[in-house]
Amino acid sequence: MISTILRPGQYYHIYNRGNNSEILFRTSANHLLFLKLYAKYMFPVVDTLAYCLMSNHFHFVIRTKDEKDIRTMKELNMFDANKLNLITDKKPTASRQFSHLFISYSKTINKAYNRTGSLFEHPFERRIIETEAYLKRCIAYVHANPLKAKVVGQLGEYKWSSYEAIVSEKPTHLEREFVLNLFGGKENFRAYHADFDMLLEL
Repeated sequence: MISTILRPGQYYHIYNRGNNSEILFRTSANHLLFLKLYAKYMFPVVDTLAYCLMSNHFHFVIRTKDEKDIRTMKELNMFDANKLNLITDKKPTASRQFSHLFISYSKTINKAYNRTGSLFEHPFERRIIETEAYLKRCIAYVHANPLKAKVVGQLGEYKWSSYEAIVSEKPTHLEREFVLNLFGGKENFRAYHADFDMLLEL
């Protein structure tokens, strides 16, 4: 586990699991809530290349935005700057935003299921990605999680990963064009993901 602060302009594999392997996503509504909160807290500070939400853990492949591309908290209207006594030009950080995401989701789940205590393991795990080859493997590995768990027989069958969004033409907030270009196009993206044995190793 590497618990360093997430630096701007870097690629990371982010992952975490339920505390004591507890279920994180019990229903489709739970998945949707997490993705909605992810959009709220993380889109302002990261670009998302891939993700997968499993029942008791999740994975994201992200690029943290350069500081110049992040708007201030006042501009984002994310928090009450006056109430929190924040400097008006203060900018959110990826590390802090992930913490807000986990806290917000945990509060909702704790209330809904009458539970207490930490829902996620802490701190969340992050691996810096420094080569193009490793970036491609991370993306494919994240998508392969449902296959590894034998939840589905084909990648496109799993609803809570980014695989189908990347190969489809539907609108998405994912960095679809970048990802497809990284793999050399849609067919090469599919072919790379078809190497099942390779997908299970990272």
